[in-house]
Amino acid sequence: MKRPLPEEQRLDAWLWCARLAKSRARAADLVREGRVRINRQATEKPHARLRPGDVLTLPLGPGVRVLAVKALALRRGPAEAACLLYDELPERPALLHANSEGGIRRAPGTGSQS
Repeated sequence: MKRPLPEEQRLDAWLWCARLAKSRARAADLVREGRVRINRQATEKPHARLRPGDVLTLPLGPGVRVLAVKALALRRGPAEAACLLYDELPERPALLHANSEGGIRRAPGTGSQS
């Protein structure tokens, strides 16, 4: 019989299941070092509860990754399954766009109206 997915999951366990850390111990260290934020709030607790809809901010690779949690996991699976647990979000919204003449303008809705 299949177990139902939990409504929440430990942060360190989710990071490991989502293959964002090589081990659960490394995931816990990353959190304890204060390098992970849940919904913009810093946390140093590996046991912090994570729910679908939460947004994580963490340094991975050369930059910062912002991830929207789509699902929780019962176990660590293959990479193809792990990437289904989250959506990658842009680090910050683009405020400037290049226009056709090569100049730069503000993105619609981000500047003041005159």
